[in-house]
Amino acid sequence: MIIVIANSKGGVGKSTLAVHLAAWLSEQGHSVTLADCDMQHSSSEWSAEAVPAVKTILLANPEDIIDRLPQLAQEVDYVVADGPGSNTEISRALLLRADLALVPCKASMLEIRALAQATKALKHAQEIRSGSPRAMIVLSMVGKNYRLTQDMKDAAAHLGLTMAKTALTLKQIYADAPGQGAVVWQMGARGKEAAQEIRALFQEALPEAKKTGSAVRSKKQATD
Repeated sequence: MIIVIANSKGGVGKSTLAVHLAAWLSEQGHSVTLADCDMQHSSSEWSAEAVPAVKTILLANPEDIIDRLPQLAQEVDYVVADGPGSNTEISRALLLRADLALVPCKASMLEIRALAQATKALKHAQEIRSGSPRAMIVLSMVGKNYRLTQDMKDAAAHLGLTMAKTALTLKQIYADAPGQGAVVWQMGARGKEAAQEIRALFQEALPEAKKTGSAVRSKKQATD
């Protein structure tokens, strides 16, 4: 399965989502590759420190993405692709290969309304591919007491997009994690609340990916 973290706008938490998702999938016992398609390479450098079990690869241009993502998906259970904050050609290429697009968005009506522009490449891909990829909006960097308003729900529905019930709150620990080469659940008691919410998000978006302990053990024994 190819999961793309997509939003043409920067500063919305794409790398945070990508690295934590790759780490969570690996924690469930899946084989995972993180495809870093952002010129800054921040997610691949962070992941290499935090979750060395996750293979990382750099894909710098649309041709490589179109050609190599399907091959990578044949080699592992999940490919998580971290998209750029601009470069629409790379974004289009990712969405033409994605099975699922997670679209992080800050929780304000201005940001929600801007999704029409930010998701233009997504809508084009869905038109070309008869509805694929499946997409979900993830509210990120929200205030502790945020409330998902009906206006936000209506705006998402107007775009034909599902909005996750679980949001990521604005926490300093998310900003600290890359510098410590860790994901939040590796950061002790400080990371407990963040770990709970981001794991809840992944279980909501990918319920089929969560494995029981016995299933993980069975898979490990099969590969030993």
